[in-house]
Amino acid sequence: MGEHARQVQERLADRLAAALPAAEWSVERPVGGTPVDVAGETPDRLVLLELEWRRADPANNTAKLFRHLADDGALRAVLGDRDAVVVQLFTNYYDLASGGVSSKRRDATFVGAAAAEYLDNVAYWPVDLSIDPPKGGGELPEDWNAAVDAAVDSIVDRLEASR
Repeated sequence: MGEHARQVQERLADRLAAALPAAEWSVERPVGGTPVDVAGETPDRLVLLELEWRRADPANNTAKLFRHLADDGALRAVLGDRDAVVVQLFTNYYDLASGGVSSKRRDATFVGAAAAEYLDNVAYWPVDLSIDPPKGGGELPEDWNAAVDAAVDSIVDRLEASR
């Protein structure tokens, strides 16, 4: 992960920790040997966030994470008696100039939704992160902090509504 994505990852964790202090938030939490970008844990719920910055195949992240969760031993080790929410954050990289989103994003959300249907106590939420990720050597857009905060607000609202 590049430096800009790491900054976004850290802000996500910091803002989620401020909004939901009952959870313990961390970055790069391993699940089945795969690091998840941001994770929040309470006695009742595990929240796993994957940041899709400029990945060529975001469905791979979804499939790999759910594959680990589908392994009953891994699922119990990670979840215990908790519910889980997998949040996949998509930057504007996956938006089409003509409107809508790319087939790569549609594939990833299909895989996530199908896997969540398959697994008990696991939900999947795709969330927009309205950032145009810079290419190598570029700079983050000026409004990146506000975009992260808006994504966090969306996640917090859904988490609170799903209690």
